[in-house]
Amino acid sequence: RLPGNIDYAGTSFASIPSGIAALSAVPALGLAQMFIFVGFLEIVVMKDVKGTGEFPGDFRNGALDFGWNTFSEEQKLSKRAIELN
Repeated sequence: RLPGNIDYAGTSFASIPSGIAALSAVPALGLAQMFIFVGFLEIVVMKDVKGTGEFPGDFRNGALDFGWNTFSEEQKLSKRAIELN
């Protein structure tokens, strides 16, 4: 568990239950903040730009590489298979 409070009202992280019960314990603005952040990631960051990906699900979009282009075709295939399984 994280130390400290989840909001300015003094709700501690330790008081938030785990699992689906956490949804009723997290303040409404906190849930809205998470929803908006995930929406931003889906719409702006993780969008699939047509024609830039090497394979379905390639969300690099010519920006984040992390050395992918240094792998052989066999290594790329292996890494994609590992991620799927």
